[in-house]
Amino acid sequence: MKGFKIVVLAKQVPDTRNVGKDAMKADGTVNRAALPAIFNPEDLNALEQALRIKDMVPGTVITILTMGPGRAAEIIREGMFRGADDGVLLTDRAFAGSDTLATSYALAQAIKKMGKVDLIIAGRQAIDGDTAQVGPQVAEKLNLPQVTYVEEIRQIDNGKVVMKRRLERGVEVVSCPLPLVITVNGTAPDCRSRNAKLLMKYKHAKTVSELQNTNEDYLHLYNDRPFLNITEWSVNDIESDAAQLGLAGSPTKVKKIDNVVLQAKEAKVLTAGDEDLEELMKELIANHTIG
Repeated sequence: MKGFKIVVLAKQVPDTRNVGKDAMKADGTVNRAALPAIFNPEDLNALEQALRIKDMVPGTVITILTMGPGRAAEIIREGMFRGADDGVLLTDRAFAGSDTLATSYALAQAIKKMGKVDLIIAGRQAIDGDTAQVGPQVAEKLNLPQVTYVEEIRQIDNGKVVMKRRLERGVEVVSCPLPLVITVNGTAPDCRSRNAKLLMKYKHAKTVSELQNTNEDYLHLYNDRPFLNITEWSVNDIESDAAQLGLAGSPTKVKKIDNVVLQAKEAKVLTAGDEDLEELMKELIANHTIG
């Protein structure tokens, strides 16, 4: 069996555990520079599923695709430390302020530029938006079948993928022909740790923009070791319609971000009687906890 070409969609997200008063800009977009940045957790679950396919099928190549500011190259390196082969960073001021519609359009155009891709894997959702929209929207824009809520890729051969999905009321096993888009649940196995050899191999991997600020002592490495060059694409590198990018292509606007902290307060003791349960339900509905 020949290897597969897999693209893992990953996102560098603000750590939503540290949302402060400077988290919003005046235009209603997230001020990412004011928040610590991390690898979106469910995208790590997606990467692990791709790495398991690579373990099973020699010759498989995994590319990390991300869109963001220059610092988002950090998660490409993180993916390479864990077993990904290379990465592409989409970065341009024209992408700034993208909602899920504009983001999925840019990612889909970048995937088209990559040529034939067998499998696109993404986390179910990102913790900075919790929309779970980008993966399915990419599938629609590429006119590919999609399978969501995947917890395990069990088998991949004969042009089909067999997967286990984790649903609200149980699990199901489905198969789907390649190529396709998969989104992976946070209940899937955690991503493996960094590999020491890969860390040493890729620790100097950089994009063109990063190289402009690199110590000259290391510049010779990028000619001698092409694998250290992380691909960087701007708007001009992908065939795209400017009206569908960035704020111009984003009908969704964020009004406000709140940092909700749950604290233990007074306890309420209920009996098993219908009267107490009915009173509790009315209270939960009144304060919009449910309903």
